[in-house]
Amino acid sequence: MARDTPFKERLHIGNWWMRVFLSELFGTFMLVFITDGAVARTVLSRGAAGGALSLNIGASLAVTVCIYMTGGVSGGHINPAVTLSMCSLGRLRWLALPVYWFAQFIGAFLGAAVVYGIYLDGINSFEGGPSNRSLATAVIFATYPNGYPESFLSVPGGVMDQLVGSALLVGGIFAIFDKHNIKPPAGLEPIAVGLLLLVVNIAYGYNAGAAVNPARDFSPRLFTACAGYGKDIWVTPSGDHFWWIPLFVPLVGGPIGGWVYYLTIEVHHPHKISSRKAKGESLHLIRDAPAVEI
Repeated sequence: MARDTPFKERLHIGNWWMRVFLSELFGTFMLVFITDGAVARTVLSRGAAGGALSLNIGASLAVTVCIYMTGGVSGGHINPAVTLSMCSLGRLRWLALPVYWFAQFIGAFLGAAVVYGIYLDGINSFEGGPSNRSLATAVIFATYPNGYPESFLSVPGGVMDQLVGSALLVGGIFAIFDKHNIKPPAGLEPIAVGLLLLVVNIAYGYNAGAAVNPARDFSPRLFTACAGYGKDIWVTPSGDHFWWIPLFVPLVGGPIGGWVYYLTIEVHHPHKISSRKAKGESLHLIRDAPAVEI
């Protein structure tokens, strides 16, 4: 009888789609909640409480924590570019894509809203009043080209920046989870992904903050629009639009990175010794190379 069922079991959601939705929503919420919180600490203290290195480390640790939280349920994608890449390579069914994306964008929006509420007094103090909102605090929530709105970065330069950064991130993720490569010990993959993001941020964060995550950038940007930050978050005085770059380009760069890794590394792993012998192939193993079980 239902009354005899333990309370925790009654809370369990049996529907796979709903479990995945809640997992990705919560994971992306936590990603933005932690990352934007770290940025707020640095911005509102005018750099006294942190700098570029602490921000990069904070973002990397946020990814690690969020994957540990959600990996067992949804895989811990927390990034639409990762989800699209998984679908394109047959690691996830296409029907799941809109569920993942919907959850990720909603979670990121809610994460930004909570950070805004927590730091509202600090933002008001920094801006000189609750009616003032500027790019000085908008950068807490979304990425902008270095020096924006008068940035040295061109639109083509921004596209290339996000293309390379997202390809590096997703390609690295595929390598980390490739069971036939030299993967981390079981359970340490989230740490490796966090270190990978740290590398991407250090190498390609100068131009525009290395968003490489459409949900993490667009949803908080949309929240700032709702919070009264004005049109500067969308367009520069000269008429350039940068907002679409971190939204759309990682959706191209991510799959490129995944496919490049697949076509250059993963598809070329050696076959099982038994299967190769069955085909009459000779084995040429590099001396001292680690044994690979395929």
